[in-house]
Amino acid sequence: MIHVFCNKRGSGKTKALIGRANEIALECKGDVVYIDDDSRHIFDLDRKIRFISTEDYNLKDNNCFYGFLCGILSEDYDIDTIFIDGLFNIINGDMKDAAHLFFDMEKIAKKMNVDLYININHEESEVPDFMKEYVAIA
Repeated sequence: MIHVFCNKRGSGKTKALIGRANEIALECKGDVVYIDDDSRHIFDLDRKIRFISTEDYNLKDNNCFYGFLCGILSEDYDIDTIFIDGLFNIINGDMKDAAHLFFDMEKIAKKMNVDLYININHEESEVPDFMKEYVAIA
């Protein structure tokens, strides 16, 4: 399942996402992955969480990111939850053009039985219709 947390930059989304990741890492039996666009928060996460900084991977668009996500899932069949902090900081492009990415992420999440928690730096009122079904209460 996909859970999208949206609010303006500086509203505490990352802190809440890190807190949720640490909670899930303590209670789940599978592996937890945290994807971010830089390494600032690596030491805020429980050591059981696999941290991935996308700085070195040059993920330019939605297709690159989806392939990256599939690569992570294919490498470890025990992944239970993936956290993506600042999706549109990681990839270039407009949120309105991400419908296909969300469709693909939903399919792979269901197939692999993985929960995806995604932060985006936009107000809930700015979220396109296709994304509204995923918006979660922070």
